[in-house]
Amino acid sequence: MSRRHVDAQQAAFDEYHGDPGDLPVVRARFEHNGSPRYLLYTIKRFGLDRAHGFHLDVELVSDDLESGLTTIRERLDEGRTDLVDTDFISAARERAGGADVVAVHPYGRTVGGLVAPEGTDIEGLADLRDRRVGVTRRLDKNWILTRAACRAFHGFDPADTVTLVEAGSRDGLTDLIREGEVDAGFQFWPLVPELTRTGPYTEVLPVAGLVQRLSGTDRRLPVATFLTGESFLREETETVRAFARAARDATDRLRADDDLWVELGERLMADDDPRVVRAVRDGWRDMAVRDWDAETVAGMHRLFDHLKSVAGTEALGVQGIPEGTLRPDP
Repeated sequence: MSRRHVDAQQAAFDEYHGDPGDLPVVRARFEHNGSPRYLLYTIKRFGLDRAHGFHLDVELVSDDLESGLTTIRERLDEGRTDLVDTDFISAARERAGGADVVAVHPYGRTVGGLVAPEGTDIEGLADLRDRRVGVTRRLDKNWILTRAACRAFHGFDPADTVTLVEAGSRDGLTDLIREGEVDAGFQFWPLVPELTRTGPYTEVLPVAGLVQRLSGTDRRLPVATFLTGESFLREETETVRAFARAARDATDRLRADDDLWVELGERLMADDDPRVVRAVRDGWRDMAVRDWDAETVAGMHRLFDHLKSVAGTEALGVQGIPEGTLRPDP
């Protein structure tokens, strides 16, 4: 994504920023190529922050600031921002490492899908034996989830039978799939449409389904959450709750308003091909989690236990989810 396009996206947000006046401000710093920007734009576009009594200040940042304990500690724990997103395992790792961070609202099932050429005979987990499978890296959460599901539901670990090919990046993985270097690849969900809508490929296994099976709950389970700092939550509890209400309203709008997605394609997406925009729209709607409760959190703990049994504490970087990390009712 070019600097020019990133600047154009920021300008789309700035058009709706305005003066916060006396409203409490929530500073949100999010990657310019991350899907949460669709929800944040919707909040700004329709004034949902002001409707709920706060001002959301959105700044898009470079994706070289993606996850990592140091980064989130600097951005939240040291007061540089008030709101970020990350997966709940990273949140647990950072809290266990001493960062005063807390997950206060769900974002979604930010996993991917197994993509293979059309006509493949791979139809499910049991068909992964003796295949060449591409991943961005060996500790990719899609691969760990798949290993956990195969062990839980089919009695084998694909790590023992699959030839795993690490691409090193999402773009590199797309190249492996297109060049036929692998039988299938686990690609991140926003990039699946690029393959399935513009080439002879199909998604044979949505990993979100594995998340639900492993969690043991019918509640839609988030993998990614919105985080804030303990001090901000303590001082601005009502503002954090107001953000959650605005996020729920934005999710409802994104699920119902097809015209809004046309606008998002034009203003925030590098590829505004209507086929790709519709596919991203449908993927986002399936991915997003509107709300959570104690049952959801219990399912997240069960999912963590499954992943730890496969990848181990060293790979996950944390022994368990520290008390107070996940707050369904901040």
